Amino acid sequence: MTTPAPTSTMIAHMVYFTLKEASPTSQQKLVDDCRRYLKDIPGIVFFAVGTIVPDLARPVNVRDFHVGLHVIFSSRKEHDDYQVDARHQRFIAENKDTWQQVRVFDCVAS
Repeated sequence: MTTPAPTSTMIAHMVYFTLKEASPTSQQKLVDDCRRYLKDIPGIVFFAVGTIVPDLARPVNVRDFHVGLHVIFSSRKEHDDYQVDARHQRFIAENKDTWQQVRVFDCVAS
């Protein structure tokens, strides 16, 4: 049985998108849409989004994604509110058909 993170603990939310069509234009559109819809949602204390770094290809680097989104929330409540926020839902609705795979990693941030 897992114990939920305390509600006052910051949450790091990392999302890695693999696109069906990975052109530079498609990648930039997703980056732009992340910024347009997601960066100003309340509770975010850090927001960054960008494309994979082409020349960081060490054996330990995971290279099967095109765009990475990194968001730190001030609390679990802010994370949970973000998930149902209309802007987040609109972002998903407008972009999900372009995604081949989405991986989400959430962890306690300190």
